[in-house]
Amino acid sequence: MSTQQEAGLAITHRVLILGAGYAGMAAAIQLAARAKRREDVRVTLVNAQERFTERLRLQMTATGQQLAELSIPELLRGTGARFVRGWVTAVDAEAKTVRIDDDRVLHYDTLVYGLGSAADTEAVPGAADHAYTLDSAQDAKLLADRLARLGGGTVVVVGSGLTGTESAAEIAERHPEADVVLLGREEPGAAMTPKAKAYLRAALTRLRVRVRSGVEVVKVLPDAVELAGGESVAADVVVWASGTRVSPLAAAAGLTVDERGRVVTDTVLRSVSHPDVYAVGDAAAIRQGYGVMHGTCQGGMPTGVHAAVSILRALEGKRPKPFRFGYYHTPVSLGRHDAVVQFTRPDDSPRRIHLTGRMAARYKETVTASPWPTYGRMKKMPASGAFWPRGGRFTRGGGAR
Repeated sequence: MSTQQEAGLAITHRVLILGAGYAGMAAAIQLAARAKRREDVRVTLVNAQERFTERLRLQMTATGQQLAELSIPELLRGTGARFVRGWVTAVDAEAKTVRIDDDRVLHYDTLVYGLGSAADTEAVPGAADHAYTLDSAQDAKLLADRLARLGGGTVVVVGSGLTGTESAAEIAERHPEADVVLLGREEPGAAMTPKAKAYLRAALTRLRVRVRSGVEVVKVLPDAVELAGGESVAADVVVWASGTRVSPLAAAAGLTVDERGRVVTDTVLRSVSHPDVYAVGDAAAIRQGYGVMHGTCQGGMPTGVHAAVSILRALEGKRPKPFRFGYYHTPVSLGRHDAVVQFTRPDDSPRRIHLTGRMAARYKETVTASPWPTYGRMKKMPASGAFWPRGGRFTRGGGAR
């Protein structure tokens, strides 16, 4: 029997949240708000940096534009949640401990695993050594410094998905003297309707972005990228936006993971192998009726909220409700004053309706604006309040792509 039990005191349930990205922050704020009056729940959020990274807007930082400094401890102030700064180096799922880089060991009763993803620079030789990424504000500032000194050189952006397309457009608009080349296996906007896709392609042409689809980069050199087939494309700067990878810590801890290393979850976002572990955001392989969710903020924030609600329901002896999510839109910035927004069905397939031009740019800016007001509303909500629709259904996402 523990000392607390012998003294007749309530046992504190320790909830440890790893990662303060969009999903982890949502979990921490929502859980702290709902458990604020409970003395038996202690919430701790662990993150490598005190600054919140607005990953959806890092291409702006990369082109010299200033974003607000968002402090994680400042937002947590008054919630009762504790912040611990540190890199997670190991998770012991059997001992229920987490080790961070200063050798501190943190104990938990429930773990929320939200360490997210990073650009996959390991899959292609030379990418880690010679390419810039957009994983953090520091990465983006390094790229901004290089672009400021570039002059009329060539910037090759590898990856024609959302991040690559937005980055190429932002760089071309802010550095019109540069030659920007966008390389990818698929054409930009491949999942959009023909009209939306055509608008996107025309906007890139207007910005003088040279697009090459159907190509695969197999090696990154100091001054070029090499394509499958042996062709080389000269490059003064390479921006890597081709695929993501997750931390190997979940697999090393013995959690069941998928082929990409993401934690496989049940219907309420618990690990299928370790039910005291919840996985959220990019770190989780969450299956819905249409398939496994792909990592976006649009889906990440709702997973964090749902995990928080599920943890409290379980502590109250109630059964957590299944997580259900449907996509709503795919907004793509094309510089600061242009965009295309493709509205989607819940399975992320395109609807006929889309927005373009300045209206789309305003829409995109609204949905990808700082999440701080949203987190602030969560922080002030009553313990019994409902931030998203009831019944476990998240059909309109978390406010961003």
